[in-house]
Amino acid sequence: MNLAKWALEKSVTIGMCMKFTPFDLEYSQSVWEQKVDFNLTESGVHPITLQELIGNDESLLNKLLSTEINYPHVNGSPPLRESIASLYNQATINNVLVTVGAAEANQIVVQTLLEDGDELATITPTYKQVWGIAENQGYKVKTFSLNSGDSWSLNIDELTAAVNEKTKVIAVVNPNNPTGHIFTETETQRIIAAAERVGAWILADEVYRGAEREQEEESESFFGLYDKVISVGSMSKAYGLPGLRIGWIVGPPDTVEKIWRRHEYATITASMLSNALAAHALSPEIRPRLIARARNYIRNGFPILQKWMDAQEGLFSYTPPQASAVSFIKYNLDISSNDLMLKLINEASVFIGSGDSFGMDHHMRIAFGQEKEILEEAFVRIQRTLENLS
Repeated sequence: MNLAKWALEKSVTIGMCMKFTPFDLEYSQSVWEQKVDFNLTESGVHPITLQELIGNDESLLNKLLSTEINYPHVNGSPPLRESIASLYNQATINNVLVTVGAAEANQIVVQTLLEDGDELATITPTYKQVWGIAENQGYKVKTFSLNSGDSWSLNIDELTAAVNEKTKVIAVVNPNNPTGHIFTETETQRIIAAAERVGAWILADEVYRGAEREQEEESESFFGLYDKVISVGSMSKAYGLPGLRIGWIVGPPDTVEKIWRRHEYATITASMLSNALAAHALSPEIRPRLIARARNYIRNGFPILQKWMDAQEGLFSYTPPQASAVSFIKYNLDISSNDLMLKLINEASVFIGSGDSFGMDHHMRIAFGQEKEILEEAFVRIQRTLENLS
């Protein structure tokens, strides 16, 4: 591929009238993740095998083998929705809609909640899917930031300025992607207060709940703290099951019903087997084991990354993530984050996340939820390339 023509072009024109902004991060991953020796862009932990998930449960295996590959319940199987509801304060099965990954969930929530003239306020740095969806549908997007020089704390002044009478949705990712920051109780209440002030919805992408690096308690969901909340979850990050493509929304039943109508247009339903396997994974017997597995990868992987970064003598500055298997790192080099990403792909066959894809140049997102040997070899290769730039 000609790197000069790769997806650094920020927009393309479709037909004669619609300007479309590609999803930079996902585009780069779809192009490169299967072509490099070391993919350090995957923000979940190393995926689990089907054998490890099922174990020696012959009853479950026989049940799966006898399953008719039919359409399941369009809104998710009752056992799966019951398991999801149990993860949220005061939620019932009627609060839950199962989707094809969190990606579909975010898409159809934005389509449902935003109308002509509405604005969306979103946090930055962030996973820019919701941001891009809103812009591509013609809505105005305003941002408020996490303070990079202050442990990624929430910038309250920017939040206040970004939210006005036209704001219909405040979009957050908590725990945050790419920084791993978990909102404090005060920060959570400030976001809720901003939403209450103008009657806005809070769209809370909470796919990293359960992937905490230090604390044992799972980060608090926005659901149940304010009546206009849509919480989004997924089997991908804290469970090591991205290939199931199972996500969900949790919200007020009447709004969930409206979002369900968009779901029928988008995908109709997730697969029968994915519903069954996700319900098994979220069962009281299995879920704790998957959460412990993810935290083990995270808690063993970050010290390897930290040791390597600290040995680089001022090249990097970072705040250790409170959750997730990624770290968002500022580097002291005269090269853009997109160019650095491509250079590492070309010269080291190592793929990192470009900071520009999250709204901050001269940063990179490195995933560490991998085996020790993979991380150590990848860091050796990165260092060789960086030494030529210093």
